[in-house]
Amino acid sequence: MLLLTCRPNMLHFLRVAVLWLYFLLPSLLCDNLLCYFSPIMEKESTFELIVTECPPDELCFKADGRYGNYSALSARGCMAKKECSQVHSLRFKGTIYSMSYGCCDRPYCNFCPTVTAESLYITFTLLTVAVITNSL
Repeated sequence: MLLLTCRPNMLHFLRVAVLWLYFLLPSLLCDNLLCYFSPIMEKESTFELIVTECPPDELCFKADGRYGNYSALSARGCMAKKECSQVHSLRFKGTIYSMSYGCCDRPYCNFCPTVTAESLYITFTLLTVAVITNSL
C-alpha cells in the first residue's frame, strides 16, 4: 500500500522538475542574455525584430516614447542595469519625447509590451502550484 501512495507524489515531483528544467534550460545554455532589437521608431511602423546577444551585465529592455499622454515611439534592445527604469528626453524628427525604459532578465523577454521579470515569475509560480495540486 505504501508503494501506491508514493507513486502519485513521484509523478508530481517529475512534472515539477520537467517544468523547472523547461524554464531554466535556455538561460543555462547561453553565456549572455538573448533579446530582441528594434530601433527607435514610431509605434505605427513595422519592423522585423532582430535577435541580439547582450554584453555581460546588460538586460533586455523595452522603451516607450511619450509625447504628453500619447505613446508614440517604441524600441527594444540591451541596456546596462543602472539605466533601467529611468526616463530620458529624446529628440526624434524634431519633437522631444519622454522615453521610459523597462528591463527584464530572461531570454527574449522584451517581445511583448508588458512582459517583466515579475510577471514571468508569477506565471511560473502559478503553473508550479497547479501541477503540485494536480489541477493540470
